[in-house]
Amino acid sequence: MTEARVPDRLPAGLLSDPEMIAACRRRDFAAVFRLLKPAGIYPSLIARACDMTPSRVGEVMSGKRRIEKIDLIERIADGLHIPGHMLGLVSRSWEQEALPQPRRRSPEPSPRGQGLNAPIDPEFFVSQLRGVMPGHYRAANLLGSRHALDAVTRHVRLLDRLQQNAGGSARDELLTIGARTAEFLGWLNQDLGDFDQALYWSDRAMEWAQEAGDDVMAAYVLFRKSNQATAQRSAQKAVSLARAAQRAVGATHRIRALAAQQEAQGHAMMGNQCFAQAKFDEAHEVAAAPDDSHADDALDLAYCTPTYIEMQRANCLIELGDPHTAVGMFEAELRVLPPIYRNDQGVYLSRLARAYAVSGEPEQAASAADRALSIAIDTESARAMSELSAAGQALQRWSTVPEVATFTGRLALMGSGSPLDR
Repeated sequence: MTEARVPDRLPAGLLSDPEMIAACRRRDFAAVFRLLKPAGIYPSLIARACDMTPSRVGEVMSGKRRIEKIDLIERIADGLHIPGHMLGLVSRSWEQEALPQPRRRSPEPSPRGQGLNAPIDPEFFVSQLRGVMPGHYRAANLLGSRHALDAVTRHVRLLDRLQQNAGGSARDELLTIGARTAEFLGWLNQDLGDFDQALYWSDRAMEWAQEAGDDVMAAYVLFRKSNQATAQRSAQKAVSLARAAQRAVGATHRIRALAAQQEAQGHAMMGNQCFAQAKFDEAHEVAAAPDDSHADDALDLAYCTPTYIEMQRANCLIELGDPHTAVGMFEAELRVLPPIYRNDQGVYLSRLARAYAVSGEPEQAASAADRALSIAIDTESARAMSELSAAGQALQRWSTVPEVATFTGRLALMGSGSPLDR
């Protein structure tokens, strides 16, 4: 008997099914696997095609397990012949092979003697990517991380493929830009609530930075890992990673400021107010000082300003029991926050709302929270939604106040996000 196998091409109707498209976009593999059944692709066949155990496939389909690791997602795309773009991946090698090849005359050689299908030139790709990344930074800051995620994911995937076959200076350039792009991809995923992907891409960024000898990038990733530890409420780890970033060989002026305020946040989480305030003062001083160094210009560090430092201090003051001072700081700094940072504005307004609520001012809290929610709906920021959830909890005792009831009703419709922080 011939063993059942996944067809080389899935039915066109299945791939164009809106439900399948949406499930792939969400990477909801429980739904994807269920939708494959009408095509004769059952769990046992999925397991063989994707090198998974049948029990694991069953756990995915029952909702007991989520698939988030990129290598497994790629295995599923290749094993089930799901086009890469549907899952946010680069085009798979088998996609081109599966296309019918029309008969045609041999192409004329190009003026430089290369065929029209020659591989992309790594140095050319690096130069183009350096040019487009600032636009992705602006899109994420203004419109939300979702607006940059797909494009940056494709960039990193292509960089990974190119560097595997490159050598010499071309490989060094690919690794250098790859580290910066992978770090940014990690941040985009963190902002959107996918912490597993955030950690994965930060690790790849560190790996590539170290391979390329990029000390500046390695120092910055240490800061970002400290930030991720803070988001996971791991205070000791946040402090030790922040200290490692500050003493790193490649730590520039702005990276030291960022790492110092990150250490301050770790101290605040542990209730060490004196240490926290001292590190915030240090971070503010460094961020405010003029810096003529351009060693970190390739990174998106424009947000490292005294305003950014004070926003983080204000948030810690809520935790340290001084919400009244936090309210004043948030209000002052929000007035001077550049409009390009609309994504962060949603986060800061959410924190302002919580500060007002803890201070016993429910109407002002609801007003700030309602403004934050409007931004969070647009940007899809899990950070903002997490902060809004905390504000909503702080407002529970004023549930009969009309403004509070209106906000909590809107929040209930949106659901709560993941506890992430920048």
